[in-house]
Amino acid sequence: MRSVTAKLHYAVLLLAFAAAGARAAAQEPGPEQLVRTVTNDVLESIHGDKALQAGDKRKALALAERKILPHVDFRAATRMAVGHAWTEATPEQKTELVRQFRSMLVRIYSNAIGTYRGQTMRVLPVHMAPGATDVTVRNEYLKPGAQPVPVDYAMHRTAQGWKIYDITVAGVSLVTTYRGQFEEVVRQSGVQGLISRMEQKNRPTALQ
Repeated sequence: MRSVTAKLHYAVLLLAFAAAGARAAAQEPGPEQLVRTVTNDVLESIHGDKALQAGDKRKALALAERKILPHVDFRAATRMAVGHAWTEATPEQKTELVRQFRSMLVRIYSNAIGTYRGQTMRVLPVHMAPGATDVTVRNEYLKPGAQPVPVDYAMHRTAQGWKIYDITVAGVSLVTTYRGQFEEVVRQSGVQGLISRMEQKNRPTALQ
């Protein structure tokens, strides 16, 4: 699982979505506006905080709690990443799979925070049909002297508003990448074995 960490560094930070406070309460912010407003806010927070730039995990985790977790559909993302084995899992196992997958993403985020100094973001226009409930928001993250990094957010409308269920960085889908790894573990050790492997990765001593 360590092999995907570098490719996900850009993606996990960019899951940082919060409600757009300037919008009227009765008007749900669209997915493009959420991306544009809140990722700018997050990048500005990093640029203005030397501790975050230096990789302070305590602050990074606090930022994740505020910005990421309320705006990601972790159950949908976990279900897709686990694949067919999801249907074999008990309700208790499903709950634990979601909890562990969420912890994995937050762990990667906290380790990656220091890499975002000097970056800016460009959101590409979203062409969304009226009444659409599923959309991809495409971004490019820019850093002087480097090629733009394309980051696509797959989002769907839920009862709680728009939420992310997958991200793709430079053509590599988070869900698809983990699905291949998870399926191999399930073949060898079953669903409970996958939970145990995820728990192992999420132990404090496993943080890189």
